Amino acid sequence: MAKIVAAYCYTYELALPEKMGDAKHGVHEHFELPIIRLTNEDGLEAVGYSYTGGVGGRAVLAHLKYDLTPVLLGKEANDIQDLFEAMYWKTHYVGRGGAAGFAISAVDIALWDLKGKEQGHSLLKMAGGKNQTTRAYAGGIDLNFTREKLIDNVEGYLEKGFQAVKIKVGRPDLVDDVARVKAIRNLIGPDRILMVDANYGFSRDQAKAAADAFAPYDIFWFEEPIDPEDIDGYAWLAERTSIPLAQGENLHSAREFRDVIRNAKVTYIQPDASNCGGISGWLEVAKMAKTAALTVCSHGMQELHVSLMSSQPHAGWMEVHSFPIDAYTNRQIELYEGLAVAPDVPGIGVDFIWDKLAPFEIKLC
Repeated sequence: MAKIVAAYCYTYELALPEKMGDAKHGVHEHFELPIIRLTNEDGLEAVGYSYTGGVGGRAVLAHLKYDLTPVLLGKEANDIQDLFEAMYWKTHYVGRGGAAGFAISAVDIALWDLKGKEQGHSLLKMAGGKNQTTRAYAGGIDLNFTREKLIDNVEGYLEKGFQAVKIKVGRPDLVDDVARVKAIRNLIGPDRILMVDANYGFSRDQAKAAADAFAPYDIFWFEEPIDPEDIDGYAWLAERTSIPLAQGENLHSAREFRDVIRNAKVTYIQPDASNCGGISGWLEVAKMAKTAALTVCSHGMQELHVSLMSSQPHAGWMEVHSFPIDAYTNRQIELYEGLAVAPDVPGIGVDFIWDKLAPFEIKLC
C-alpha cells in the first residue's frame, strides 16, 4: 500500500446562473467548492470535495490546509477508517460537525477515490454495487420565483426527463404556498411525484397547518418542515399528518442521525456526503437506515451520490440539486428513463475541469 506524499487544497466561489431562494437561508447567489487533491508515492492522484451554500468555504479550506493535511502526510491511504478517526479526534474540540465536518468529508471522499484508483474499482462496486441506476428527482431552490417562473422551471425538469420534482415552500402567506403546490401538481399530472421542502421555516403549528393544506395534492414527502434538531417536534408532526417526513442534510454526525432515526419518526433520511463524514459517513447512515427499515435518500452533489444511491438496496430518491457542481466536471448527470446512471470508472467518478474552476479560486486572508 502506498503512502500519501502530497495534499493540495483549494476553495472556489461559483456563481449560480440565477438567484435562488428558500425559506430560511434567503437568496443564494453563489456556492463554494472546497477541494483537496491527494497524491500517493506511486504517483496516483485523487480528489475529494465538499460544498457550501455560499458561507464558510474559507473555514473549510483552513481546516483542510492546517489541521487535516498534517494528519494525512506519510500515512497509508487505504487505512480510511483509521484516518477518519484521527481527523475526527484532531478537530473534536472545535468540530463534531460544522466546517471541520465538511473538511473531514472532503478528505474521506478523496481517500475513497484513491482506494478505487489503486484497486481499479468504481465507487459503485466499493459501496456494494446493488444496481447501476437510481431514481432521481429535480430539487429546485425556487421560493423566490414568481408562480409563472416556477412553472417554467418545472417544465424544464420535465423536458429533461425527470419523473419527480421538489419545490420550496415557506412563503409569508400559506395561501400562496398552496397555490404554488396546486399549480405544480396540475402541471406534472397525477402520475409524477411531487415533494415539498420548507428548509425548517415553520414552527410546529405552522407545519401542521401547511401539511393539512398540502395533503389534497398528493405530496410524496414534506422535507425539513421544522428545525432539524427538534426531534420531538418531528415525532409530534408525524403523528398529526399523513404526509411522510424527510430530513438529514443538516445532520453532520453519526450520533445526530442515530437520534433522528430512532426518535423523529421520519420516513426518509437524507445524508449528504459533503458534510456527514464523506463516503464513510454516508454509508454508515445508510446502514443505520436499513436496520431501522427506513429509506435512504441523498441531498446535493448528485455526481457523487449517484454511485452511493445505486449501491444500496433500500435507496429511495436521489436529489439532482440546483447547485450545479457537475457543470465543472467532465461528466454531467446521465438520465435513462428517469433513472440516474452511475459511472463505471475506477474511483469516485468525479473528474473536475481544473481550467474551468481556476478563475474562481478564493484565497485565505
